[in-house]
Amino acid sequence: MEKRWVFKPKANQQDIDNLEEVLNLQPILANLLAQREIKSYQEAKRFFRPSLESLYDPFRMKDMNRAIERIEKAIQHNQRILIYGDYDVDGTTSVALVYSFLSKFYSNLEYYIPDRYEEGYGISYQGIHYAEKHNVALVIALDCGIKAVDKIKYANTRGIDFVVCDHHTPEQELPDAVAVLDPKRAGCNYPFKDLSGCGVGFKMLQAFSFTNDIALEQLFPFLDLVAVSIASDIVPITDENRILAHYGLRQLNEDPSTGLKAIIQVSGLNDKQHEIAVEDVVFRIGPRINAAGRIESGKNAVDLLTTDNDRKAFEKAQKVNSCNDTRKNIDRYITQDALKMIAQEPGFREKKSTVLYNSSWHKGVVGIVASRMIEIYYRPTIILTSSNGMATGSARSIPGFDIYQALDACNDLLENFGGHTYAAGLTLDINNIPDFKRRFEDIVEQSITEDQLTPHIDIDSEMHLTEITEKFFRILKQFQPFGPGNLPPVFVARNVTDDRSARLVGPSKEHIKLSVRHTTDPEPVIPAIAFQQANHYSEIRKGKPFDVCFSVEENVFRGRRNLQLNIKDIKIHQ
Repeated sequence: MEKRWVFKPKANQQDIDNLEEVLNLQPILANLLAQREIKSYQEAKRFFRPSLESLYDPFRMKDMNRAIERIEKAIQHNQRILIYGDYDVDGTTSVALVYSFLSKFYSNLEYYIPDRYEEGYGISYQGIHYAEKHNVALVIALDCGIKAVDKIKYANTRGIDFVVCDHHTPEQELPDAVAVLDPKRAGCNYPFKDLSGCGVGFKMLQAFSFTNDIALEQLFPFLDLVAVSIASDIVPITDENRILAHYGLRQLNEDPSTGLKAIIQVSGLNDKQHEIAVEDVVFRIGPRINAAGRIESGKNAVDLLTTDNDRKAFEKAQKVNSCNDTRKNIDRYITQDALKMIAQEPGFREKKSTVLYNSSWHKGVVGIVASRMIEIYYRPTIILTSSNGMATGSARSIPGFDIYQALDACNDLLENFGGHTYAAGLTLDINNIPDFKRRFEDIVEQSITEDQLTPHIDIDSEMHLTEITEKFFRILKQFQPFGPGNLPPVFVARNVTDDRSARLVGPSKEHIKLSVRHTTDPEPVIPAIAFQQANHYSEIRKGKPFDVCFSVEENVFRGRRNLQLNIKDIKIHQ
């Protein structure tokens, strides 16, 4: 699929010149900073040297005082507290964080993760009944609860209080909880709106520590859990999330919790030469935690993340690793099934959206399959299956298209839905699927643009290969952690050629390993890898010049380190 290269506007030259002077930077690096709205020495210092002292006062979040007062009341009266969270990475890390920290000071508490298949997402009546049966007086809901108006109202009639810690977009009516902590709620003046669910839980514990004279040094070792949630939930790694992710990744590399250490081991990341980064969490750690809830129970993930026994942790990590292997097999099968269904659907090529339903598909992987379909067809996608007599599934979108708003426009056909701009979950009557499919397609067709339906690569700037030096990369590394809001910089080099070392690599020879240099300069020659771009191999081998867009990374092989280009796309000169 052809990709558009979209160049970001160059930053203001005066800002670039100023940063060059005060920071002694190459112009290309000064431009990268200015593009990120970093224009002064102090702003650069905050960016390059995140400080835990810069975390915002948690009491700026609406209802924080009420939340802490209710937790303290429960502790003073020895009331049972239930830590309740969703079954995905953000939910399970949230529960592990709050349970592990509070259990250092209070023992009358337990945790609960709803069953993905029996209870579905968020607060469930089964969970409330469990709380009532076990004499729970207070439920702390994490990464869920903001839409549980009826269920929390029901819990109130059973004498159960709720403190909701969520980060999803609320409806107009908030649940009648003792406290609702959500930076996105109306009237909340908290300065950063994009915390993960685990991040909101962390802010609550930060406030609890302040109130109870607990040194924050006792809380900070749990930042590895917060970093895993930030990376896995794909929230912007800017502002406060940048600070939390920076120190959480440091904790993950230097002294991770027992459970995360075991996951690192089974996922093959325990090579001391390899520094764990956001992408390792996204592709190696997060999927294993997620797999527990997809295949068996999210409670298994919390059991793992809260244990301090090395042997038990390794056994539990092997179990979630096995779940992940099962998940991969199911994912592969359903993806093939979905592609066959698409091939048989009349007029599919002309459509602007994809909505597929199969009652036999595994509910735990439909979100992953939706993402797979976008990789192939690049359009807003919904994958549905059957659960408890209803159609339920996941929606995924493409950059620039708000799938949450599109679902809201179909609200009358849905039982419920929730999520974000680019990812959401939904449930509807099976009989409504044909009408929903037509309505959703109409909404997408009316509002999406052709540019949005063409995959694009955002380019930070053009550069010459001579600018790629060890000093350049040393400073570039300090732009990490990368993620939404601070993506790895992507550059373009024009008129390059391979030095005749190009070869196909990978299990199916789908990648190209090569070395590139400018056609007009014999030096430098820089190693490169182009994943999934074997279609360009024959022309590259013929010596044709081409343009490349790429990120710069460090490759470690057999103890040797070298800089290489990770090529995102190739345009052969015709």
